[in-house]
Amino acid sequence: MLRTSAGIRAICGQSRGRCLVHRNGHGAGGDASRSRSPHRPVAWRTEADPDDAVPQPPRFRPKRIPGVQPPLNAAQSPGEIFSKFFDDEVLKCLCENTNKNAAKKKENGKTFAWKEITPEELQKYLGLLLYMAVCNFPKMVDIWRRNTIFHVPFPATVMSKDRFMAINSILHISDPEEDVANGKKKGTEDYDTFHPVRPLLEMMRSRCMSNYHPKQHISVEERMVANPTKWGLKFFVLADVNGYIIDFKPYTGKSTLSSGKGVSFDVVTSLVDKDYLGSGYIVYCDNFYTSPALFQHLKKQGFGACGTYREGRLGVPSSQENALHKRSPRGSIRWIRDGDLLFVKWLDSREVSICTTVHPVYSGDTVLRWQKNEDGHFESVSVPRPTAVTEYNKYVGGVDTSDQMLGTNSVLCKTKRSNMTVFRHLLDIAVTNCFILHKELCISKQQKHKTRQTFQEELAAHLLGVCLDGRPEFPSQGHFPVPTSTRDMGRRHRASLGRKQCTVCKRIHIFVVVCFIVQIANC
Repeated sequence: MLRTSAGIRAICGQSRGRCLVHRNGHGAGGDASRSRSPHRPVAWRTEADPDDAVPQPPRFRPKRIPGVQPPLNAAQSPGEIFSKFFDDEVLKCLCENTNKNAAKKKENGKTFAWKEITPEELQKYLGLLLYMAVCNFPKMVDIWRRNTIFHVPFPATVMSKDRFMAINSILHISDPEEDVANGKKKGTEDYDTFHPVRPLLEMMRSRCMSNYHPKQHISVEERMVANPTKWGLKFFVLADVNGYIIDFKPYTGKSTLSSGKGVSFDVVTSLVDKDYLGSGYIVYCDNFYTSPALFQHLKKQGFGACGTYREGRLGVPSSQENALHKRSPRGSIRWIRDGDLLFVKWLDSREVSICTTVHPVYSGDTVLRWQKNEDGHFESVSVPRPTAVTEYNKYVGGVDTSDQMLGTNSVLCKTKRSNMTVFRHLLDIAVTNCFILHKELCISKQQKHKTRQTFQEELAAHLLGVCLDGRPEFPSQGHFPVPTSTRDMGRRHRASLGRKQCTVCKRIHIFVVVCFIVQIANC
């Protein structure tokens, strides 16, 4: 079982879902790139001042044609797309390690009913997880309840409750023998905190990158994968603007292979891989990652960068000459250029600080805001907005878009097993990426795409091996009366005229006898 140590526990903190990691001083205030820079005697300039050093935009040279990659670009159904993520290799790995885990538990003296799981049965297990996410019952076992108005008869026709719960408790991702070897390394640099989920983690990363190539604008941000508590697992995510998860890495604590420039620097440089992406991409990030050192490094690698920044970081201008103040009019712009780096400040409802290596200061963009006029009434006015702010708002939301789609019919549930939390999150990533690929394919073919729920329902039906449309046939679970007479029968048969008898016990129930007595009396 994967244990959430202090190195991978995080607590949600600042705005925009910022999560500050508790790691013995190596958090938001422990990054080496956050030390204060010396005072710069450079005055801030306004949008009216000319910027004669606007950099040329990077030439976009991706390694592959952006978009859905072959042979997936010929896929049609949700099941065909999903099979490119949870393919035969993934299913075989999960089945083999799950069966090994069951055998190991029996060797240790635990007694339970177990039959070796097959890839076909594992697909039904995954289909039931997606089915439960759509039904959204409070408890996992609620879909097998009987003798209640909330009874759902279909799941029992696919898999019994006992078998589902047995698979759910025995499911194992890594080889149990390798788990023992990794456990012996605990306390050393070679110990892998995420070893129990590492095989599936790496296979999902590989398939996310192989099935799709991103467009020019990408974003890096962190994501919390947690139970309904403030604690959870932290992932760093690289996403396309449409929400597709390109790559992701879990936070595993302080690394001995760090560059010495801070976690934020190492995260971005590891996710933004030139060998995979190509060059000319523009990376958007928030103030947790932005630093002059990072942006200059990305510039040398052939990438552009844009992101909000925090005051006091090393290399950030600290001059107060001609800076914004509380009485500056809304929409005021100040900027300083330092080589390829452009630092821009803009006064909206509050001061916004942004750094970029690819955008000019101001291109004439405006935005509507409500302001109080001299009469005390509010009116909509147009205020200038820096180009970098416009582009940042347009392209930074890839991870947020992904989070919204992941939250729709998610298979995550409260559990004490952290490896199951990661497993279900990886399943959510696969389903969400499949849906985005479906949308991209429909857009390329000028077709209307399915909704998120319809897509998941069709995928669940495919994995369960049933047809989504039509009413499924259920086995008899009670007394279903059928007609035993017709109206053209003689008088002596009128006792059962229009009445029905049970198809199970073949008996006439008490209400039939009562009707017989009433009918005789009327005669």
